[in-house]
Amino acid sequence: MQFIRLVFISLCGLAGYAISVVQPDLLPSEVHGGLYGLSIGFLWVGIDLYFQGLSLRSFSAATFGMFFGMLPALILDASGLFVYAPERIQWVIRLITFVGFSYLGMMLSLRSNKEDFYLLIPFVRFSPKGIKHENFILDTCAIIDGRFLDLIRLNFLDGVVIVPKFVLAELHAISDSSDPNRSESGKRGLMFLEEAKSDPKISIRIHEADFPEENDVDAKLVRLANMLQAKLLTNDRTLGKIAELNGIIHLNPQDLTRSLRHQICPGDVLPLRIQKAGKEKDQGIGYLDDGTMVVVNHARELLGQLIRVEVSSLLPTTAGVMVFAELERKSS
Repeated sequence: MQFIRLVFISLCGLAGYAISVVQPDLLPSEVHGGLYGLSIGFLWVGIDLYFQGLSLRSFSAATFGMFFGMLPALILDASGLFVYAPERIQWVIRLITFVGFSYLGMMLSLRSNKEDFYLLIPFVRFSPKGIKHENFILDTCAIIDGRFLDLIRLNFLDGVVIVPKFVLAELHAISDSSDPNRSESGKRGLMFLEEAKSDPKISIRIHEADFPEENDVDAKLVRLANMLQAKLLTNDRTLGKIAELNGIIHLNPQDLTRSLRHQICPGDVLPLRIQKAGKEKDQGIGYLDDGTMVVVNHARELLGQLIRVEVSSLLPTTAGVMVFAELERKSS
């Protein structure tokens, strides 16, 4: 990018020099021509740097708004309201009218969203043909969880990851919280987003749409997902139910993790490392790879050892399943 800017500034300087040679009446000398050209090049590069945060969507929306802002200015100009004013004043009135209405049109379009354009042109929706991309909108808890990175890298999710601007603002607010645990969660989420941006396999976009009339972030997420016809990636079960009621597909990484767990049945023999003593006498406790706790009878003395245990029973809990096991019986 910097190289292109330098080339552009150099070309502007050469163009100014060339104009001064071809049209000496316009510029007093070749040096002045080159300086004027360089000045114009630096001016355009400065405008480019100033608007470097402007997306293509914002630029097209501003152009669209400027076009429609000029329509009432043209109508006023053609109405003959200013014909009795002196000609010099008419020129000033026209300039103020066109600039003012163009500015208002640009500002209104930048504050609007796609739904407003659909209301303005109700039967026209622009969508690319032959290219099908799935959009996945991330909410705050899914970003903090971070498992979306692995799902994309392992090709379980294939498409464009969308992070709404209001979700990003909420994440920044969490990272600035006075609560250390909450602040750490927000910073972890921002770290995951930076990691996603630097990964060439992940296509991630910051979406600028906002809905000022909605106070709740969940309501904004549902509305944006509905507008973009995107899927919603979230760990929040309440938000998932709201999405379902609105006909939006939602994906929960926790549900995926649970569905991929190995189905343990009584009688299965498992390798297990005893990590700590249990509450009852002679009990030892170990954990499976997915975090499931296994309570093993007569294993207290085997702390730190990798042993084989036989599942005796399963106890469903609110956190999942607790497994009870015995030491493997050695066949005689």
